[in-house]
Amino acid sequence: MKKIVVIGANSFQNPLIIKAKEMGFETHVFAWREGSIGERTADYFYPVSIVERERILEECRRIKPEAVVSIGSDLAMLTVNYVAEELGLPCNSMECTHISTNKYQMRRAFQSGGLSVPRFCKVGLPLETKGLEKLTLPVIVKPTDRSGSRGITKLETWEGLWEAMSLAVENSFEKKAIVEECLEGQEYSCECISYEGVHKLLALTKKYTTGHPHFIETGHLEPSGLSQQETQEVQQVVFQALDALKVRNGASHTEFMLNKKGQVQIIETGARMGGDCIGSNLVPLSTGYDYVRMVIDVACGKKPDFSPVGEKKVAYIHFIFTHKDLELLRQLKKRIPENIQFVSELEEIHEGCVRDSSTRFGYFILAFDNLSQAKEYVAI
Repeated sequence: MKKIVVIGANSFQNPLIIKAKEMGFETHVFAWREGSIGERTADYFYPVSIVERERILEECRRIKPEAVVSIGSDLAMLTVNYVAEELGLPCNSMECTHISTNKYQMRRAFQSGGLSVPRFCKVGLPLETKGLEKLTLPVIVKPTDRSGSRGITKLETWEGLWEAMSLAVENSFEKKAIVEECLEGQEYSCECISYEGVHKLLALTKKYTTGHPHFIETGHLEPSGLSQQETQEVQQVVFQALDALKVRNGASHTEFMLNKKGQVQIIETGARMGGDCIGSNLVPLSTGYDYVRMVIDVACGKKPDFSPVGEKKVAYIHFIFTHKDLELLRQLKKRIPENIQFVSELEEIHEGCVRDSSTRFGYFILAFDNLSQAKEYVAI
């Protein structure tokens, strides 16, 4: 039987495990044991942290997989591409991986690639303000190497700068933060697949957040509602960003803003599928494309298949922060149960305790025939 290695076992990785099994793969899953669903759905589960790449490589030499994959996790991609490269399997280079998982290096690569970027500087321990005098308020302070809205603060004044830098550095694996001038506008993301350096835009996602100061994502909508001309402009800039980061294979998730002038401003790019079920659930629902299968095919060295496998819908994911969100879910179950695609496991709600994307209490996914129908039931 063909074998595939999956790095990560949580609910966001589980669609990858399930799809691989549907495709006839024997699944070998590596993750820290914590009761995640992938521990149960995998054919073989290895209680090894996703950052222990040498141990994983040693096991993979024994397993001899066709591919090494993960979706929606920057941290996992460091191991995915390291192991795949060592095994001689299709992947992005480690140079690409390091650039695309470090926001400071990413900004420098964008600059070198001719992309417009806000002014920025890096800070570390001991904390100091050298270079910050060149920046204009407002600014965003965030860890150089984390995702999921961890450690992010927007500052309208310099008051609270030390606290914001300390929070970002504490959340950083390398104990460094980036401070950059704030981009203003509506936030979106662009979901792509690349094969041997050729990029394909699959979907654009409209993003909803808690706003100032931490910008934790509250929901995502596909299609985004952008016009054909806007989509073409986004594609041009995003493909330029992917080339600047040396992305050649696999999924990518580029966050960007459209300012008041309609200019595309790149926030950051992950050389992996978008988390929060964007790639695994929303893209298939809104486009009909089997995005997860594409990721597996590319990791096996095969050209992705763009044949639609489903009907196009309006797809929306809503994250649960409060009892009000839970009440909305209860009402939707009564009124439109047929539109509810998925409900995650729900944790007990402690309002005011959500600090980043990882501390939300659950989520649900909806699918509608059109945007007008969606607007009848959710605030988008």
